[in-house]
Formats: sequence, C-alpha cells, structure tokens
Amino acid sequence: MKNTFIITIFMSFSASLLLAETTVKSCNRNVTFENTPERAISNDVNLTEIMLVLGLADRMVGYTGISGWKTLDAEMRSGVKELPELSAKYPTKEVLVGADADFFFAGWNYGMKVGGEVTPETLAPFGIKVYELTESCSHIMDKDKASLKDMYADILNLGTIFGVEARAEALVEGYKSDLKNFKASLTSIEEGLRVFVYDSGEDAPFTAGRYAMPTALIEAAGGRNIMDDFNKSWGTVTWEEVVERDPNVVVIVNYGDVTAEQKRDYMMSNPAFKNIAAVKNDRFVTLEYVEATPGPRNIKAVKKLADAFWTK
Repeated sequence: MKNTFIITIFMSFSASLLLAETTVKSCNRNVTFENTPERAISNDVNLTEIMLVLGLADRMVGYTGISGWKTLDAEMRSGVKELPELSAKYPTKEVLVGADADFFFAGWNYGMKVGGEVTPETLAPFGIKVYELTESCSHIMDKDKASLKDMYADILNLGTIFGVEARAEALVEGYKSDLKNFKASLTSIEEGLRVFVYDSGEDAPFTAGRYAMPTALIEAAGGRNIMDDFNKSWGTVTWEEVVERDPNVVVIVNYGDVTAEQKRDYMMSNPAFKNIAAVKNDRFVTLEYVEATPGPRNIKAVKKLADAFWTK
C-alpha cells in the first residue's frame, strides 16, 4: 500500500511536467521547453480561445489585449471567467514579469511589435518563453501565403508544449474532417468569385492581404481574395484598387467602435462605389474578428462565407 501511494504521488507530480525536453518551431526560432508552462498568458481573443479549446485555462494566469478593441461573446466570457485581463491592449514587459508568467502566446501585431519592448528576446532574461502565432510570422520571415495549416500548426505545437498532444490532434482531425465533409457538400461553386475584405477605414481601406487568414478562409469557401497579391498580412490599400478589381462580395470584419452595419452603409451610400458588383447586388457578409483571425472558429467562418458566396 505504501509503495502504491508513493507511485501515485510521483505520477501526479510528473503529470505536471513534460516527460522529456521538447522543442517546437516558432517562426524562425526553435524553442525548447524543459518543463510544461504553468503560468501562461495569451494575447488577443483568438489566441486566448486556442488556449481554451485545448483545456489550458488552469495553466494560465491571465490574458491581455482584448477589451481595448474588442468584446467577449458569451462563449468566451464563460471560458475566461476565472482569469484576469492583465492589460486592455498590448501588455508591457512589466505586466508580464509582474504576473510571474513563464509563457506568452502572442504574435507579431498580436501583442508584439517588431523592435518593440515585448519580444521573445526581451522576455527571455525573465524566464518567459514565447510561442508566436504562425500566421504572424510573415512580419519577420519569408512565408507561404496564409493557410488553415497555420492554425492547425499552432494547435498542434501548443499541444506539444503543454503535454496535451492527443487533445490537440483530435481537435485538428475534427476540423479537417468537418471542413472536408462541408466542402464535398458544395455543388454550385463557380470559378472566379472576387472577394474583398473590408476591415476598417473610410479615406483608405484597411484589408487582408496574402498572408492574412481571411485569404485562406475565402479560398476554402471557393472564392478569391482580390488582394491576394498584396504582399502583407494586413494593411492599407486604395479605394481605386478596390473599384478596379470589382469584387462580387465584400467581407466585413466586425469589431471596434464602427459597426459592420456602418461599414456596409458607407460602401452602399458612396457614389464612388456604385459600380462595384458587390454594392450593386448588396452582397455583404460579416465575420466577427474572432472568426477572421486564426483560431477555433475558422471552420465556422468558412461555412458562413460559403453560404454567402453560393446561396445568392
């Protein structure tokens, strides 16, 4: 009985640690973990939701970068109800160090900026390891255009980091199967559907380029982002380019103070856009920010887009 008790205690203790040192690829870095993170922080709503679907809330001490721009829906509020928001926008180094964090899940322009005060290099002296959102790696290295594989990679890598590989693999296989079955059910897809992503801006539109997740979502739904040759993740283009490329559908990203309906009204009421096919035919579809950025709701977003693309 005594030996059994000792073995049980040892197994419980070792379950909180990695069985062996493990290394994952994070953008252009190899990051090695000797122990499973126990005091993790995530930045932004989509990255936080990835942590939640992996069942990692009990390994977190908080999250950052949500309420400064976005709101939590009921699903997210339930998931983080026991966790504090440590910073409404991007965290400072002092916030992360002050929380005694040992892990930061963020990305470039998702909580970190190139040359900013919070980077993998600036956090390393404090024992805070960083895993970077794969989609965001285009800011610091050459990368293929956005793909759902980016989101899958993040879930699998986090599964490895936190020792929940089986859960991560099951999630990814479920997403892939769901998407495959859905795409097989689409029968009315036509070639060449032109789609524009309208994030924000009136004088000049802020949109998704080649390296942003909406490009992958649009392609999975059977369309083509008219800005897929814009060699950025997110950035500003001109309305003249939009008019010239004449999108059939406009995807509005909903967040912040300007509502999706206000963005649609701006395009519908502006005479400069009257000849755009999407405006003439009033073909707009809204994605919530958490759907349009890499995370667990991407498959739902593909279905929403396909429904808007092919049921008109």
